[in-house]
Amino acid sequence: MSELDTFVRAIAGLCPDNPQQLSVEQARVVVKNINDFLYSNYDGIGTVEALGEQYQYISDFHRYWAAHHREILDIQIIEDSCREVAHALHDVFIRTRGRAFAEMYNTHGLLPEDICRIRLLTANQDFRGSRNFEELSQIFLADNSVFDERVIFEEPEDFVKSIGITGLSQSDKRVHFAKNISGFVIDHNATPFGLIDCYGQDVYELRNALIRTPNAGYGNKKADMFIRDMVVLGVWNNVTGFDQIDVASDVNTIKVALRTGIMRAAIPLVSSFIDIFCYQYGYVDEMNALAWRRVWEIWCEDFPNEAIDSPCLLDYFIYSVVGKQFCKDTLCVFRCNSEGHMFKWHSSRNRNCQICAANHVRNKATLVEKRLPCTDIDGQIAIEKTDFVLSGMAAPNYSECPFKTICEGNGHQNLEPPKSISIKGQTGWETAYTKQGQGGGGLMA
Repeated sequence: MSELDTFVRAIAGLCPDNPQQLSVEQARVVVKNINDFLYSNYDGIGTVEALGEQYQYISDFHRYWAAHHREILDIQIIEDSCREVAHALHDVFIRTRGRAFAEMYNTHGLLPEDICRIRLLTANQDFRGSRNFEELSQIFLADNSVFDERVIFEEPEDFVKSIGITGLSQSDKRVHFAKNISGFVIDHNATPFGLIDCYGQDVYELRNALIRTPNAGYGNKKADMFIRDMVVLGVWNNVTGFDQIDVASDVNTIKVALRTGIMRAAIPLVSSFIDIFCYQYGYVDEMNALAWRRVWEIWCEDFPNEAIDSPCLLDYFIYSVVGKQFCKDTLCVFRCNSEGHMFKWHSSRNRNCQICAANHVRNKATLVEKRLPCTDIDGQIAIEKTDFVLSGMAAPNYSECPFKTICEGNGHQNLEPPKSISIKGQTGWETAYTKQGQGGGGLMA
């Protein structure tokens, strides 16, 4: 760990033997050394391969982090926690008759071929909630030529504009994704629907081929989600390799993995500003998929006749229900502005005292704090108002997160998932370079 050792010794050498306070001059040198170590490079620093290209290291810390991030984080999969979570999920499966693990969306009567075309050509784009399948299918129904892979390959900018994502960040990357995934289809001399035939009906082989396609936007998460949808929606039947498709790793499935303890790091995860070139994010992503796979394996071992067919089918419940609805600070504590009494509510949008309102008196209320439902004795106030419970999908009297006691056993560690900064793009690491002695540089908003 020579880079870190050299840096620490240099900083230590600036400090007096019995420091009371650094002088301004000493502080200047310390700040300069921190900046040089973290975010400045120099001629001869060396290169690293990423995304099929060679890049200079951003800094000495980048070189250190690339070599040692795994041993510093030391992420472990915890068998006992995996078993507890597996049994809790089995209980959800029984109580909901499996419905909790079967997300379906409106396909507007589209043919399997059309569903596949829309999903393959758009699943690689990060829509950030701006477009869902129903909206994309409406675009297809209005003009299906928008989704012609040969047209997209020739005019990828028009495709990005047609599906309404030009206003999102990193549009240059999105254009490359559109062109390269359409090129993938053309190179196989097949339609999107017919791609599965090119891989002998093996969805895992197709998944890996998508991931290997340069600059097409299909990492593990997007490829796993696409394959999952094609099988769940019945687009592709009688396929092999479905049990090898993992949970689509994202901030929600990672958050739940950390808080339930099925995955444990030696230190809390570092900021994306430290995680140069996303080494931590990639490592956590890899271990998260393995942890949820271990949960699924235990579930199948202990309840072989009452289990789901693939780890990827955990997605809906872990991501959409637990991650986005249960494991959020949705229990709100309010104070009545007039009477001073406190009450709890399920929405931060509330503006009135609900205690006074019950007595037909209208008083304003102020939000004091928001809490995780599982940490409060009145957590059911929030849980019972989630979409999952209100939809009727949950069993009667469903009033707490199924992982509540598991997280309690872990001390309710409110651990947060990692964030990432793209390597490429206007706001990515490739634009952040600066040389020692020049100053400036860094990430742009």
